[in-house]
Amino acid sequence: MLFNYTALDQAGGGEKTGSMDALNVDVAISALQKRGLIITSIKGEAEGSFLSKDFSFFSHVSNKDVVILSRQLATLFDAQVSALRVFRLLGAEADNKILRTKLGQIADDIQAGNTISGALSKHPTVFSDFYVNMVKSGEESGKLNDTFLFLADYLDRNYELTSKARNALIYPAFVIFTFFSVMILMFTMVIPKISGMLKESGQDIPIYTKIVLAMSNFFVNYGIFLLVALVVGAYFLWRWTKTPVGSMSFDRFKLAVPFVGPLFRKLYLSRLSDNMNTMLLSGIPMVRALELTSNVVDNKVFKDLLMRAVEDVKAGKTLSEALAVSNEIPGILIQMAKVGEETGELGQILKTLAAFYNREVRNAVDTLVDMIEPAMIVLLGLGVGFLLASVLIPIYNISSAGF
Repeated sequence: MLFNYTALDQAGGGEKTGSMDALNVDVAISALQKRGLIITSIKGEAEGSFLSKDFSFFSHVSNKDVVILSRQLATLFDAQVSALRVFRLLGAEADNKILRTKLGQIADDIQAGNTISGALSKHPTVFSDFYVNMVKSGEESGKLNDTFLFLADYLDRNYELTSKARNALIYPAFVIFTFFSVMILMFTMVIPKISGMLKESGQDIPIYTKIVLAMSNFFVNYGIFLLVALVVGAYFLWRWTKTPVGSMSFDRFKLAVPFVGPLFRKLYLSRLSDNMNTMLLSGIPMVRALELTSNVVDNKVFKDLLMRAVEDVKAGKTLSEALAVSNEIPGILIQMAKVGEETGELGQILKTLAAFYNREVRNAVDTLVDMIEPAMIVLLGLGVGFLLASVLIPIYNISSAGF
């Protein structure tokens, strides 16, 4: 909510007026007092028309917003601007209202004496554990500008890779949805009209036409029940995938699907290598790096193997030895990690592996798209051809008999 205020500056004694976003009046008063202001009046703006309301429920801070913010933070810290001024400045200039509010709260926390990482950790919906721990490492090493550049580059790579993999499946999904929609319309609106004519002709109907007519009758008479069953089934399947057992089963299924499974595996290996490389080069300990990577890899199978690796590393094993027990980790990654451990260049080796798997994901996506398009054209052509043949051949026979 937006509050208009009038206050006296304790330092200069002058009167100030302005406005600020806050959850409620108490939060607004607290934030203003932390700025060294003595409030003389504060009032929330009256609610406007329906169209002027801020539907923040539908807003969110996107990955792109965080990438841009990280680059801005790196630039300002490199210019030796104080942390408080950095967040005040970026909060005032942010286009996203949620991000603007959160940056203002972070600035208030920093002014109250919190560290930057501590202030960021209060906003987990925007800044992940991985992000917060990277910033904490930057504070300890005194290289916050380098850390934010690391984060911006990492988030940019991760977003690009995930988007490419997701977008590759949008076109096939759209075509399949359109195909089934057209087929359902044919079965429920066109074929029932033709079936009456075929039955009245008294001609023998081919078996494939009988199959099409039976499917048409089923959709006309029971289509609504099938739709309800599919919706209910999809809902319960979605609920099941949110359970621990269902989530693990679904993630295993994604890795086992032909053609798509290898793509997902390369995507997760890319995330694993990229996260570990970024954190180890920033000075985060191995155990903590593995724990954080397990939370951002976004697959239960890989999360479990990384958590087992955490226990093995705590017991004295090297990273390569801890990962070697899993069949999901390819031999090349284990051997490269072993070389990195022996040479003391594990971070750089993981950086090389991350770049390799990034290329592999891009190539796999391009190959998958190149395979899907002709395969779908053939399958859709066969489906439409079968449907048309089932209808047109009996009609042709009737026309020939008439002559």
